[in-house]
Amino acid sequence: MREITLSQAVNEALAEEMRRDETVFIIGEDVAEAGTPFKILSGLVEEFGTDRVVDTPISEPGFMGLAVGAAMTGTRPVVDLMFGDFIYLIMDQLCNQAAKTHYMSGGKMSAPLVLRTNMGATRRSAAQHSQSLHALVAHIPGLKVAMPSSAYEAKGLMKTAIRDNNPVVIFEDKLMYNDKAPVPDEEFLIPFGEANVKRAGSDITLIGTSSMVQVCEAAAEILAKEGIEAEVIDPRTIVPLDEETLIASAKKTSRVIVVDEGHQSYGITGEIAGRINEKAFYHLDAPVLRMGAMDVPVPFSPALEDITVPTPEGVAENARKLMSGEMIHAA
Repeated sequence: MREITLSQAVNEALAEEMRRDETVFIIGEDVAEAGTPFKILSGLVEEFGTDRVVDTPISEPGFMGLAVGAAMTGTRPVVDLMFGDFIYLIMDQLCNQAAKTHYMSGGKMSAPLVLRTNMGATRRSAAQHSQSLHALVAHIPGLKVAMPSSAYEAKGLMKTAIRDNNPVVIFEDKLMYNDKAPVPDEEFLIPFGEANVKRAGSDITLIGTSSMVQVCEAAAEILAKEGIEAEVIDPRTIVPLDEETLIASAKKTSRVIVVDEGHQSYGITGEIAGRINEKAFYHLDAPVLRMGAMDVPVPFSPALEDITVPTPEGVAENARKLMSGEMIHAA
């Protein structure tokens, strides 16, 4: 099977869906000739023209509002938000309008749009361009939230998102755009709400989101050399969440660490840990441990930024402590 980058996978998914469905279009800042600052959309405007790859003024609330209206009246917009940090600017359009349209119209209307944006620290982009804010929108009923961990997931989840009749938010990790992974030539979709067991194990479960899947896999390699077999699971979507797979693994291994790059307090780690505690409590030999980003603005200093997010070594160390029965207190 060929290997392509996550960037190429997103580009392919969008091109295929735009060829398949003429109501799909892309809107955002620098999406046409520039192909976005990360060059994810390069070449699309040449094929589909500026009517379907639409450059906008620097007004996130404006073009998000246009997309919501367009979705409500029969098209399937893909909104490109240059940085996930800018999601604060479009919360009304996304959370009060798109997310509630179907409910408030008694099911007569829908807003089938995709908001694709990014997340992730350790790129030296400082406090206003390095946040991981997926927990904010996961909190809102009516929105679906996908977090691809590789090029394969990026393509399959994007195609599913575009065809979904609900508004979907996809967060891509900025550091993974050039990472390669096997991706089939033939068409495929990844259903929402189906986790992927990346590595089977019997001693401890490591649940990671987005780039933290790779962190968990690296930690599992470290632990395997010490005789500890970790099971690594990628939820793929946090809304809907595949509780069944996560809870089954927790019951099997009896120990769980949840790893996410969002801030630890009031975040995705707490939600997943809470569900496992509720539904697998009597199978656990230790409390579910949460590992997220430090509750501080992301620093610009490389030395400081690198210690704000979970690392393979940190995950492996906490796994050792859980295996030995040592009590760990979340920071």
